[in-house]
Amino acid sequence: MRVYVLLVLVLASCVGAAAQQMQQPQPITVVTDYWARAGREADFLELIRTVGAPVRDKLMADGVILGWGVDVPYMSMPGSPTHSIWYDVADWAGVEKVQAAMAARLAQLDDEDKKAADEARKKNMKPAKPLRERIQEIVDMEKTRTWFFRNLEVTAGSPPPAGAMPFTRIYSVKARPGMAQEWRENFDKYIKPTLDSLAKSGAIFAWGLGQEEVKTEGSFTHFVWVSYPNLAAFDRQRTAFGAKGAERSAETNDHIAQAFLKTSDPDAARSMILRAVIFKMAPPK
Repeated sequence: MRVYVLLVLVLASCVGAAAQQMQQPQPITVVTDYWARAGREADFLELIRTVGAPVRDKLMADGVILGWGVDVPYMSMPGSPTHSIWYDVADWAGVEKVQAAMAARLAQLDDEDKKAADEARKKNMKPAKPLRERIQEIVDMEKTRTWFFRNLEVTAGSPPPAGAMPFTRIYSVKARPGMAQEWRENFDKYIKPTLDSLAKSGAIFAWGLGQEEVKTEGSFTHFVWVSYPNLAAFDRQRTAFGAKGAERSAETNDHIAQAFLKTSDPDAARSMILRAVIFKMAPPK
């Protein structure tokens, strides 16, 4: 019976998500965390630029990828990845196209490595290390982790200027059991308007609210990401929320605080800061 109830809840959440998706686009973000070996960070970025970037750039030109980039942590934390590669697609069909294109690219490079090795042996020369061996030397592949996220909502202001390398702050939240919908209603009422205003004014580039599309983690139920042009924008966001609170009475602010305490676990809340080292977005249609 417990398994049956769980299945009903999962199906109900899928139906609800599908209904929301009919109203607005809800792109999928795929993030893969990597741990470059000490001193090999520059080599890893060179691998990204020469192996994966041509594939992602072409798929973005073809309209499959909506944007992609590479982030590094701005905060030093034990166990955190050294680099995270992300890309946005409209749906799971886009994920499949990206995965297939990357597999084809690796197969192509494997074939080129074999041909180059054969030519070197014919000339009595030592073959160069193949790509897959170099990858193992540069990256600890056993730690690699891939996430699939669904953006429930995304609000963007003007497109970032060419060459922009945004900072991203990610806030993770754990809604209390059975309180996810009420938490979302509180978020939409008390947090979303200020974030929308900041995006519209250009104080931030964009913000989004998401969940894991494939549930693998129990430490959070929702996350909010905010993209900033610089660290000074953190202060502008803090000032904006402070001004909003100053407009309200103390009783109202206490009511809002209690509403979030009722619907989410404050001890589970976490945040992190990332800095882009590669950032590309498809031009608006």
